[in-house]
Amino acid sequence: MTSLSTLCYIEQNGSWLMLHRTVKKNDVNKDKWIGVGGHFEADESPEECVLREVKEETGYTLTSYRYRGLVTFVSGGGETEYMSLFTADGFEGEPAACDEGELEWVPIEKVWGLNLWEGDKIFFRLLDEGEPFFSLKLVYDGGGKLVSAALNGRPMELFDILNEDGTKSGIVRERGVAHREGSLHPTAHIWIVRPNEKSGFDVLLQKRSERKDSYPGCYDISSAGHVAAGDDYLTTAVRELSEELGISAAAAELEPAGQHKIYAENVFYGRMFRDAELSQMYVYRKPVDIADLTLQESEVERVVWMDYGECLEAIRIGSMKTCIFEDEFRTLGKYLGII
Repeated sequence: MTSLSTLCYIEQNGSWLMLHRTVKKNDVNKDKWIGVGGHFEADESPEECVLREVKEETGYTLTSYRYRGLVTFVSGGGETEYMSLFTADGFEGEPAACDEGELEWVPIEKVWGLNLWEGDKIFFRLLDEGEPFFSLKLVYDGGGKLVSAALNGRPMELFDILNEDGTKSGIVRERGVAHREGSLHPTAHIWIVRPNEKSGFDVLLQKRSERKDSYPGCYDISSAGHVAAGDDYLTTAVRELSEELGISAAAAELEPAGQHKIYAENVFYGRMFRDAELSQMYVYRKPVDIADLTLQESEVERVVWMDYGECLEAIRIGSMKTCIFEDEFRTLGKYLGII
């Protein structure tokens, strides 16, 4: 079963006109906050539909609006909805009461704190970042949980959001939204080491690609990655070693070396990046020859061996461009028995 609909977010003075859906008992959007819009009538175009629906639900006639994207909703209940997404910044007329809920002008920065669908947050982010016309596919299970998302045909990363004690909250959130909101999520950190005669160990560092969306060009952990929704730390660690460095490691070769929890805020490419991670640390001791590695160009520019003690001092005094946290590096040193 398929349906066609429109949705519009009207902006005025830094606020969006939001509809709190509180009226209909069997409304799939019950108690959610969304924009205004509705289903197509016979032979309507997207523009005709959105103009009519906005007028009916708000009393306003749109005078300036943009067609921003097509959102495909797969409900998990056997229905697929194709929604034409609009924004508007011009209208005229007198406001009217809506028979589907309460209309309220909400400052855009406060919209994120409302009861929203997780998929809606994805297209909010895309709208805010000025994404050109896009096609977004959102797949939910039968209980309203987001299970997959794709932007212009390409899968997007989804994370399990964690409670403060590290247990899963039951929320699945898209990567960009998680970093916008600073949501705690799991990551796997793999430290590759080899014995030396200085501090006791060398550590393999990777230099992040200049194209990375965060910490471009910084020296970082040997290999690391986000745990995809539904995955676990160890599976992620094995996968990241293979993808980033071309190392085929057995799960039993990765030694659990502790956990590290961080929260950091930085600005990259003019946007705030909030990073809240609970990381499972692993140590990999098998012999590694840099010349034999296959680096993932989109992630890793180069790798180097560095003495642990020299690296710790460089991190401490800031003499090296790095995104390694000193307390995690000290935890590694304690596990290796050298500090």
